[in-house]
Amino acid sequence: MRFSDAVDFARTSLGKRRLRTFLTASGVMIGIGALVSMISFGKGMQKNVTRAFRSSDLFTTLMVMPGGAETPGRNAPGEDPDDRPRPAAKDAGRPEAILDDAAVAAIAKIPGVAMAYPDIGFPAMVGLGQGGGEFRLIQVVPAAVVATQARKIKWGRGYGGDAEEGVVVSQAFLRRFKVTDPAAAVGQKIRITTVSLDLGRLATLNLGSILAGETSPVAQESYEFPILGIIGAEAFGEEGSLAPSGVMIPPGPAKGIKRLPFSSVWDLFRVQGGRMGYSAVTVKLGSLRDLDPVRDEVRTMGFATFALADQFDQITKAFTIMDMVLAAVGMIAIVVAALGIVNTMVMSILERYREIGVMKAVGASDGDIRRIFFFESGAIGFLGGVAGCALGWVTSLVINRVVDFYLARQGVPAVAYFAFPVWIFLGAVAFAIVVSLVSGIYPARRAARVDPVVALRHD
Repeated sequence: MRFSDAVDFARTSLGKRRLRTFLTASGVMIGIGALVSMISFGKGMQKNVTRAFRSSDLFTTLMVMPGGAETPGRNAPGEDPDDRPRPAAKDAGRPEAILDDAAVAAIAKIPGVAMAYPDIGFPAMVGLGQGGGEFRLIQVVPAAVVATQARKIKWGRGYGGDAEEGVVVSQAFLRRFKVTDPAAAVGQKIRITTVSLDLGRLATLNLGSILAGETSPVAQESYEFPILGIIGAEAFGEEGSLAPSGVMIPPGPAKGIKRLPFSSVWDLFRVQGGRMGYSAVTVKLGSLRDLDPVRDEVRTMGFATFALADQFDQITKAFTIMDMVLAAVGMIAIVVAALGIVNTMVMSILERYREIGVMKAVGASDGDIRRIFFFESGAIGFLGGVAGCALGWVTSLVINRVVDFYLARQGVPAVAYFAFPVWIFLGAVAFAIVVSLVSGIYPARRAARVDPVVALRHD
């Protein structure tokens, strides 16, 4: 039997049983559609997160911390932590290394460093308009850093210099104050109320009353700054690396704000020789290739470092595991579809028992019979795979539109949560054909074993 004859036999058989072929192929279509949707969702999430990291320059950012930090190890339940030594954190640096202005200047001169600035923040009560305020940690960010992320400022502008009076806020911050039109908020003034130590009042107070909480040596100071620019909301926290607290202020005006010299009690433990130093310094690298040499040089200065690029391999592994889990869920529908193919092909054998006997009587070999049934099962898989790709694509687009519509009401821009590289469609169709061929092995072998004498007598 020629190859074309086997194809014609298979096509004719499937055409005679259109409803059964359609239902069986529909099972494959649903399974492949679910598989395509789930895998494309995993790939879309990975693509969006990676893009957010790159757009936020997180891969080329190195965090520098003071040396000498210790991280206590985990203890078993009920175990006394004093019974086990506490290992020092990896690359913790030297305790005597102070992260001050001189250290920041030295780090900025290291080859490969594009910019280095201290991570300065102070607690304040921030208010907008006539309403009340809320507690925020105000970030002190140089104008050069804001300029590198100017594209994220969707309304207004960034401050032109470190001495300019004004602030840049995030859209999420404005939503906290019920501001629905960010463009109208540009130029409005926000109130920043800080707490500072009143030395004149401290001299007149009794130490006992201070410790008892009856009196306080602190005073509140309020300042007003115009909003110069607003950072637009982004999906996956792309704006978070620039303004995680929601309010940024230049170093010049920040120096004129009276405030406590620390933002938490833990800052007091960093005091060395009467100097506190900074809690962290952000280092922007020229490229990812500069990460290792710059990090090694910083560590020789006695400071600890952290780079998110080192954790990206772990993030990639997590996405791989997520893809495998999603694919496993989609495989459930594929298994059900495979059982449907087996059932359809076995029923076809019973209905065509006499026809198989006639073909073998006129010279068809066992291999010819197997080939016909393999073609039939493969055709079902191909049709179901192509239709499944279309179903998965359409379903994903509908889900994406619904999610975008809902998040748009929250101020989040539209995002493509599904990614459809060509290999997903090609792989899905190929996988559907393979599953169908595997499902057709038993029916094909059973058809090939039909005795032509018995089949011709079959009523």
